Amino acid sequence: MTVERRVDHQQIRANQAFTITLLALAFVLDAPWLAAFTAAVMLMSAAVPSLGLFSRVYRHLLLPAGLLRPRVIADNPEPHRFAQLVGGTVVALGTVALAAGLTVPGWGLVGLVIALASLNLFAGWCAGCTLYYWLHRLGVPGFDRAPVEVRR
Repeated sequence: MTVERRVDHQQIRANQAFTITLLALAFVLDAPWLAAFTAAVMLMSAAVPSLGLFSRVYRHLLLPAGLLRPRVIADNPEPHRFAQLVGGTVVALGTVALAAGLTVPGWGLVGLVIALASLNLFAGWCAGCTLYYWLHRLGVPGFDRAPVEVRR
């Protein structure tokens, strides 16, 4: 008997909204430090989900205040963590480029993450999750989870 795994997709949406907002502010204010902060939060969330700042704000402020309601569905958390890792890595690389004076590639990488996070938030398509499942299909070690079958 397999245990059905579940993920709160409202929490993922909240994470995406925080990511988009902070990275867009970083660009508008020309504040690479804010992009670096966002990258650090994303990477921490991927490494230790329970310590993720955006998730903690969601669980401890937004839910209790009634501003958002959970949407828990059958899903694997690993692809979402992988997406967070990829996004955080790309933003970190963008921050390094900005520190090196490479403004166009640096903000370009940050913009890529804003665009992909927006696709996830507004269209429900997770590029990192898709990549995870492609790697699973190719048999790459560490990508052990198959997509969850939706029962009707």
